[in-house]
Amino acid sequence: MAVAMTTGFTSCKKEGCTDSTANNYDSKAKKDDGSCTFDAVVANEQLVTGNITANTTWTSDKIWILEGKVVVNGGATLTIQAGTIIKGKEGSGTLASALIIAKGAKINAVGTATAPIIFTSVLDNIKIGEITGTNLTNTDKGKWGGLIILGNAKISAASGDVVSQIEGIPASDTYGSYGGADDADNSGVLKFVSIRHGGALIGAGNEINGLTLGGVGSGTVISDIEIVANVDDGVEFFGGTVSVDRIICAYGGDDGIDIDQNYAGTITNFMVIEDAESDKGLEIDGTEGTTYLNGMWSLTNGKVYSKDGGGRATDFKDKAQGTLTNVLFSGFTNNKLKVRASYQSACGAVKTDACSHLIMSSPKLVITGCEAAAGIDVYTTSTDGATTPTTCTVFVADQTSADAAVSFTTTTGGVTNALFSWGWVQANNKF
Repeated sequence: MAVAMTTGFTSCKKEGCTDSTANNYDSKAKKDDGSCTFDAVVANEQLVTGNITANTTWTSDKIWILEGKVVVNGGATLTIQAGTIIKGKEGSGTLASALIIAKGAKINAVGTATAPIIFTSVLDNIKIGEITGTNLTNTDKGKWGGLIILGNAKISAASGDVVSQIEGIPASDTYGSYGGADDADNSGVLKFVSIRHGGALIGAGNEINGLTLGGVGSGTVISDIEIVANVDDGVEFFGGTVSVDRIICAYGGDDGIDIDQNYAGTITNFMVIEDAESDKGLEIDGTEGTTYLNGMWSLTNGKVYSKDGGGRATDFKDKAQGTLTNVLFSGFTNNKLKVRASYQSACGAVKTDACSHLIMSSPKLVITGCEAAAGIDVYTTSTDGATTPTTCTVFVADQTSADAAVSFTTTTGGVTNALFSWGWVQANNKF
């Protein structure tokens, strides 16, 4: 791991002075002409690059600056003290800043309600001891990358693969591998962690999620998470069995909570806040390949709503299988609560007993005790057939009643703003 103190250059015109925030930095210079002079070292900032190969602690008396992809290698543990601020530098592609916890590595990031751990951009003027800066808003997205955690739990990837490469990381970079056979795998602890203004482009067509969980096992502890103003999804689960309690995803540019590759954990006490820049509050997919078909997720006690009518409430598709209970959907104006013909991609328009998804015992998709507030249509096919129920039972067009049960009743969602009063959303009055 290369570590250097952050400096501010006052006269730097050549490549040898590599801080692109310098007043006179010239990125086109061929070499350093020796003219660089330096301000006093900024004592409370520390630059981090490259690989972390031994147990390391980031302390709360410094702001830690990520430059490029900082990778915690297998066998190492990164401990982040409560109240620590981590800022990612700008950049895209190979220069995108991100913190990656590789398979076999651990992160021990335990904040508190009064001293959360904050991941944000170098453009954020937040200072040590503060909960929020003053210069970035919920429209400031893609200013750095995000947090990626990779584990050894089961996944259902394409082509029957049990191990895959996380999106956006080239196959030649082995630290991008995730998946395996250890559903109890332990990647560490995340508590009271806020991730803000991320989602930089990491590869062709791939922005980084605020929090990416690839094959993360149930031995990992994740609770009290806030993800704000990310270009891509707030959190995305690629298989795995990790459970998450108390998570809020707000003002994202894509989906709030995204589930893929037969994730089989539980998500409880969640909130998604959408706006005109968002896509779907929940995007839920099932298996991708022919392996690990038996995973079932559970989402309980949630509120998914739009601040301005924009975005879409849900999209259950591609063999989605799990249980959604006690969730309130409200504020959407574009008739976008959709339970698609989930098995259409595998079975065509008519479900047959030959379909591989029938390895699962029925029912496969159960939505109970949820409420679609007035003005939200519930789509039960990919095209038409919309209704606007307050209480109803509907079934996906190409499924039998044993395959999918969907009912909507009056609910509060079981989750309140008070659960997330410690973070950016509360501090900026953005509920």
